Amino acid sequence: MRQAELEKTADPPEIHVRARRSGVLRILAGGVVLGILLFSVLAHIVSASHSVLWNRLSALLTGRSSGVDIATPAVVEKIRKLSRLETVIYSVDKIVEGERQTSMLPNFLAGDKLLLVAHGEVIAGIDLSQLQNSDVSVRGDAVTMHLPAPQIFSASLDNKRTNVYSRTTGVLVEADPNLETLVRQSAEQQITQAAIADGILDKARENARASVTTLLYGLGFHTVNVS
Repeated sequence: MRQAELEKTADPPEIHVRARRSGVLRILAGGVVLGILLFSVLAHIVSASHSVLWNRLSALLTGRSSGVDIATPAVVEKIRKLSRLETVIYSVDKIVEGERQTSMLPNFLAGDKLLLVAHGEVIAGIDLSQLQNSDVSVRGDAVTMHLPAPQIFSASLDNKRTNVYSRTTGVLVEADPNLETLVRQSAEQQITQAAIADGILDKARENARASVTTLLYGLGFHTVNVS
């Protein structure tokens, strides 16, 4: 009786075989997937290493390097290419007066007086073409640079916004055609002095320092000191 019951409850042999085969197949499939992943990672590492080694070998064979030349003469030459670095544009409004008069006659008879409302721009910066090798010191990835002195590049009047406000001419003389030209020249000088008094040269140096510092970091330096 017990033998019959055992025969009824036992799994058929083919069921165990199928179960074993299914487990083996799952293990094999997992191994294949894992192998593919490991192969991909290894191939990527080998490829990257090969690329680095090839670049180094190529540099040795050809004498070329992919690095940046940060020797002092090379740095100076790159900075000089910036030439006139305009860093500040200063707008100025001035009222300028000019006149012609004689000691012989009063102004209402022989005088000539002009009042000019002038609007101008003053441009300042640093002429980097004046940079010398002695102004630059390179030590490894650190560089120290002393900039040339800031200067006024130009001062000009805006003709559209500059005009004669008033002019008074004596009854015995004609208006002097050169007076307005002289007043305009004086206006350019005065707006230049006003810009200097307001610190345009200091601002020009500050802005140039920031621009050159950014450039030097871009060349590959890690420590930059520009004064």
